[in-house]
Amino acid sequence: MASSKQYLHFILEQLSSLEDITYRSMMGEYIIYYKGKIAAYICDDRLLAKPVEVAKKFMPDAPLEPPYKGAKEMLLVENVDNKDFLTNLFLNMYDELPAPKPKKKKKKETNQ
Repeated sequence: MASSKQYLHFILEQLSSLEDITYRSMMGEYIIYYKGKIAAYICDDRLLAKPVEVAKKFMPDAPLEPPYKGAKEMLLVENVDNKDFLTNLFLNMYDELPAPKPKKKKKKETNQ
């Protein structure tokens, strides 16, 4: 089941006090970026946060769930109605989020 645009916009509104929140669509689901780093996924109308240590401390009882079959498990964020909680979660997670991987340069074809 793909995530709805309404759920995406709800989550974006909850994070609206943060600067530099972006998203990318991926096969009917969404990747949420904070300052260029992947912070969470929206899959099946669920918000799943990267399981960094600070996120585990913020949500000690959060279940680990894969965003899709075969994926690494992430923390299910159940308190999405609390705007302050979500904002603080993302603010505190930022330093522990992995840096984006550098993009590979495309090789130029040569005609000989």
